[in-house]
Amino acid sequence: MNSYKDKISALKAAHYAPIFTTINRGIEREALRIETDGKLSLTGHQKALGSALTHSSITTDYSESLLEFITPVYQDIDQLVGHLSDLHSFTLNNIDGELLWPMSMPCVITQEKDIPLAQYGSSNVGQMKTIYREGLRNRYGSLMQIIAGVHFNFSFGDEAWPLLQQFFDDNGDVTEFKSSRYFSLIRNFHRLGWVIPYMFGASPALCGSFLQDDTSYQFKKLGKGTYYLPFGTSLRLSDLGYTNSEQDNLSICYNNLDNYLSSVKSAIATPSAKFAEIGLKQDGQYKQLNANVLQIENELYAPIRPKRVTKPSQKPSEALAESGVEYIEVRSLDINPFSDIGITKTQIRFLDLFLVHCLLWQDVPMTLSQRQQKSDNLDKVIIDGRNPQLLLSDDSGEVPLASWMTRLFDALGSIAQLFDHHLGGTQYQDCLTELSPMINDPQATFSGQLMAQLQAQDLDNTPYGITQAQDFKAQLIDRDLTVVSAKTLQQQATDSLAKQSEIEQQDVFTIDQYLADYFAK
Repeated sequence: MNSYKDKISALKAAHYAPIFTTINRGIEREALRIETDGKLSLTGHQKALGSALTHSSITTDYSESLLEFITPVYQDIDQLVGHLSDLHSFTLNNIDGELLWPMSMPCVITQEKDIPLAQYGSSNVGQMKTIYREGLRNRYGSLMQIIAGVHFNFSFGDEAWPLLQQFFDDNGDVTEFKSSRYFSLIRNFHRLGWVIPYMFGASPALCGSFLQDDTSYQFKKLGKGTYYLPFGTSLRLSDLGYTNSEQDNLSICYNNLDNYLSSVKSAIATPSAKFAEIGLKQDGQYKQLNANVLQIENELYAPIRPKRVTKPSQKPSEALAESGVEYIEVRSLDINPFSDIGITKTQIRFLDLFLVHCLLWQDVPMTLSQRQQKSDNLDKVIIDGRNPQLLLSDDSGEVPLASWMTRLFDALGSIAQLFDHHLGGTQYQDCLTELSPMINDPQATFSGQLMAQLQAQDLDNTPYGITQAQDFKAQLIDRDLTVVSAKTLQQQATDSLAKQSEIEQQDVFTIDQYLADYFAK
């Protein structure tokens, strides 16, 4: 570790500053709309919020009830958080008194069949989005699909890459170098990514409706119908949450861009006997886009993804193949139930430190056995992460979680010094100081704090969530918007509705022709 510290200490030189000062960040936060009694809202996406198809910042995910807030890209964390807060404030003022559910695991669902699929209008692209969701419903059920999370998008600024090439002694093509280093980051994230659900996992408990099938987990009951695992951290990431057993046999390779693209394309083209039983159409209506293991690339479950902004009608893999990796998307964050916007500045700074460490640390390919090892570590932390006796596996053997956390925080401390050196102040070192109690005290983690509050009052998720949702609404609804004005957001909503109408009028193909053309590419 000391050689690593010595190596990165060279980054204190003033000319390396852009590596730390030009980081680009974006946040996508999902949130269920609920009634004041905690039940899922079954109303359609409000017109005042614009078109879910074309609005760049306020859209829907799986369901009409599942909102998704998407910030623009910012280098300034205050502006990033301010914009996300503004989107929440504007929305709460335009959803007729409804609340935003502040947790990852859903609220009260009376009938799974009542969960309304997201609708995107009559255009072919809009219909395809809804058919994809119909496929998800028929494959996995709707309950799993309305589990909410936060996605964190991260990239280094253009000015940083020549400096990183210099630091790594690389004289090759900068586009290839970027993709190579991002895949190195992704592999290291897979090796160390268990730390995210350990610290920030906030779904240790769930509603009994999620336990319809037999489960091997030893759940305990709380309140009237909440079930929890004594040391659980993020049931959202478990096989009770958002996962896909059909994908278990896929071997997605993260050793380089070419390997990744070929393994993803193979997965998309692999037929599934199980999904073939669903059928493609019934009475002329699509039941899914196709019967393959993945209908489209978006269905691939992964805690982190390489990404590039796509052109209209371009597939994600086509964009990556054409121009390389542009940014990475971290997908393993639960909604923070203690934050009115689902994430905090402290979390963002920790992610900065962690992702920079993943880039600067070892650049080593990952074998199949290592992939299985990292997957096992993640599963252990998801189910049993707060167990003080928990052992994880690294290349040297079994190691206590707290020992590995101590080692990791030591490395992150060196990176925090670099951030603070180039940015001024002590915010990154303060971030680690604030989070460091989690190393040896599992009760200090988000899941530990949440379970302590629920158990202290023998409280179900639902009344706790309603109280939090009401408090957050009170904080958000009357605040002054700081980054984007209500007038601008109203105009964006109006413009998005006009854009949707324009797209619908331009269609010339039937949906059958459109899909045939899309999958023939």
